[in-house]
Amino acid sequence: MADADRGALAQHWLDRLAACSEPGPGVTRLPFTPEHRAALGVLTELMEQAGLTVGLDAAGTLIGRQHGPEGASVLLLGSHQDSVREGGAYDGIMGVVLPVLALMKLRQDRVQLPFAVEVLAFADEEGVRFPTALMGPRALAGTFDMAALELRDRDGITLRRAMEAFGLNPDALPGLRRDPAQVLGWVEIHLEQGPVLEAAGQAIGIVTGICGIERHMVTLTGTAAHAGTVPMHLRRDALVGAAELTLAAEALARESEGLLATVGALQVRPGVVNAVPGEVAMTIEIRAPDDALREKAGVTLSRTAHDIANRRGLGLEITRTYAQPATPCSPQVVERLSQAVATGNRAAAQFMASGATHDTSAMAGLCPVGMLFTACRDGVSHHPNENVPEAAMSSGILALERFLMQFQ
Repeated sequence: MADADRGALAQHWLDRLAACSEPGPGVTRLPFTPEHRAALGVLTELMEQAGLTVGLDAAGTLIGRQHGPEGASVLLLGSHQDSVREGGAYDGIMGVVLPVLALMKLRQDRVQLPFAVEVLAFADEEGVRFPTALMGPRALAGTFDMAALELRDRDGITLRRAMEAFGLNPDALPGLRRDPAQVLGWVEIHLEQGPVLEAAGQAIGIVTGICGIERHMVTLTGTAAHAGTVPMHLRRDALVGAAELTLAAEALARESEGLLATVGALQVRPGVVNAVPGEVAMTIEIRAPDDALREKAGVTLSRTAHDIANRRGLGLEITRTYAQPATPCSPQVVERLSQAVATGNRAAAQFMASGATHDTSAMAGLCPVGMLFTACRDGVSHHPNENVPEAAMSSGILALERFLMQFQ
C-alpha cells in the first residue's frame, strides 16, 4: 500500500462513519443511540478486514484485538466514537480508524508482533448526552463512579437505562478493570484541534502532556445607575472591573509560556443600553501542562481580582469551581513515538502539550500513555468544517506502524 493510499483509505472509512449521524449539519453521534449502533457496525467491518477479533464490553467500548503470543501483555490504542452536536468527521473516530489501518498493513506485510494489540472505540468521551464522560477508559482504569449511572440526559433517560436499552449490563462495569501488569501502555492519535502544526508545516505532533484545568466563578458587584446622570468619577461600574480582570488574565497568560487563560462567559446586569452595569458574573478558565504553573496563575488572578475590586469600590465573590490535574505523557512512550515519527523524516519532531482533554487523561490511571496529533485544516474542530488532510492521516498511519514495529 503506497503512503498516499493510506490516507485515501482512511478517508473512505471516515466518510462511511460520518454517515452514522443524526440529520443536520456535520456529525451528531451520541452514545447508546441508533447512530452509535450504526458506527459500531462499520467499525466491526473494518476491524474484521484487518484480521482483528471484535467484541463489545459492558461500557459499550468496541474492542478489536490482534492476539500475540500466549500470555503476552497487550498494547492499547484507540479513541472515542462519539461526537459533539453538529461536529466533525474526524474528532475521536479518526483515532480508531488509523490504528486499525496500521495493523492491517502490518498483517499484509506478515509482521508478527511480540505482544497483543487492542484498538478501542470508546462510547462517550464528549459528555454531550449525559453530564459525565470518559466512562470507557475510567472503567478500564477502575476509576469510574457508579453513581454516574443515575445521571439523566435532556429527555430524562438515565445513563443506566440507556445502556440497558443498548443491550449492555452496567452492573458489570467494575469487572472491566484491567490488571496494570498486563498492559504495556496506551497510545491515542487525534487531530490537533488547533492551528500549530499546520502553521509549522508539520503533519504530526508528539504530545508531551494534557493540560490541567481549573475554573473560577467571579461576581463583581457595583452600583447600577443612570448612564446619563452619574459622572464617570462617581461610578462603581462592575463591567469595567470585569474588563480589567479579563485583560489581566490575558496579559498573565501571554507572559507565561504554556499558560492559557480564557474568560468565556459574562452575565451583565441590568444589561441595558442606558444603565451603568451594577453586577457582572464571569468565568475564568486556566489551563497549563504544569500544575504548579496553573495553580500559581489561579492564585495570582484571585489576588488581582481583589485588587481591582478594592480600587474600584466593588464587591467581589470568587470561587474555584473545578480543578483537574495535568496528565503527563510517559517519557518512554514519548521517546518511542518520537523515534517512529523521525524515521524517514528530515524535519524535527514537533513536541506540544494538549490543551484539550482526551481519553488519554483517564487511561493514565491504568498505564503509561502517549499521544500523537495530526494537523487539521485551519485548526477547526467541533464543527462541520473539521478536516484532516489525507497526507496527514497517511503520516499518522505510518508513524503508528513504525511505533508498533519498534515497540519493545
